[in-house]
Amino acid sequence: MSGTAKAATLRLDRLLANLGYGSRREIGQLAKAGLVVLDGAPVRDADRRIAVSADLSARMTVDGEALDPPPGLALMLHKPLGVTCSHKEAGPLVYGLLPERWRRRDPALSTVGRLDKETSGFLLLTDDGALLHRIIAPKSNVAKRYQVTLDRPLKGDEAAIFSSGTLMLEGEDKPLLPVETQVHDATHAAVTLHEGRYHQVRRMFAAVGNHVVALHRDRIGGLALPEDLEAGAYRILGEAEIQAVFAGPRPA
Repeated sequence: MSGTAKAATLRLDRLLANLGYGSRREIGQLAKAGLVVLDGAPVRDADRRIAVSADLSARMTVDGEALDPPPGLALMLHKPLGVTCSHKEAGPLVYGLLPERWRRRDPALSTVGRLDKETSGFLLLTDDGALLHRIIAPKSNVAKRYQVTLDRPLKGDEAAIFSSGTLMLEGEDKPLLPVETQVHDATHAAVTLHEGRYHQVRRMFAAVGNHVVALHRDRIGGLALPEDLEAGAYRILGEAEIQAVFAGPRPA
């Protein structure tokens, strides 16, 4: 939220309901009980309009705890293996790693793109639709880097093939954009993609006769997944970190 833009206002009961704190009736009861505090003073009128500013979490508490971040929330999450980027599929979901209340937010948190169930690593989530679409828009050219473990040793020509801009994947009629490859050793490499086709990394290595046995995304644009952020953990991103996403490498 821009510091120069005039903050939107919402009724207290609607603001807290949108953040998942309960129904408007339940929030009215919280307010009457003096459990909603703004700038040190209880807000007992659930009809009161509140300016939804970026610093609201630092100024308001609900039942003694800091208010959850208002809309405009962006998260970095370290996705574990075996977890699905979905609201509806069976099995463990990435949204189950978040506080229960956050799963009731409106607008809802959504993943920015997806990682398949057997891929771990850096996943962005946001409730800001404009930010989501800006990140995934092809014109933004937000690169993604993956660390790859392979079943068989590299042959040595993979980097040249991937960077050529001529590699065709099975069942497609358009070649891949050039991909940068950094070889670590015979069975480990990093690849940086500038597009996101279905299972692209796995299909690229299959096209050159190899098989990916482990895949981990560690960078989106200019923002890297911290080594100390454990699998299943997340943290809220600041504005500078969000902008770093757009400052990453560009295609050669």
